[in-house]
Amino acid sequence: METIDKETNQPNQRHGCVTTWLMLMIVANTFIALFYLLIASGKIGMKFENEISDIMLILIVILVFLNVFFSVMLLNWRKWGFWGLCFNCFCSIILNLVIGIGLLQSISGFVGLVLLFGILQIKKDKTSTWTNLK
Repeated sequence: METIDKETNQPNQRHGCVTTWLMLMIVANTFIALFYLLIASGKIGMKFENEISDIMLILIVILVFLNVFFSVMLLNWRKWGFWGLCFNCFCSIILNLVIGIGLLQSISGFVGLVLLFGILQIKKDKTSTWTNLK
């Protein structure tokens, strides 16, 4: 989806790497959510090192689907999609700590967020995607 830059009356454009990364985020998070749904429904008999309750699995699935939603919003030029991913990352850290995952593993999600922010800085026609987000 394109938006029009008010200053130049030209459609906003993003670098192909940015579009590819956002699409990868959408596809990967969709598969992750489906994987957790299959675990929660008992269709995959997988055991975690730390026992995870059904409520925690449902919360994880909700957070992953929210990742998909916020990634789509970034693809649709909405800056609040990035801030939604930041909030989701914070919630995931708390959830991971509650489940019993170590602090270092829990905060490793910030690496992906920093990587995304860096990718949003890639310029096309001298303008970054971050600058074009509304």
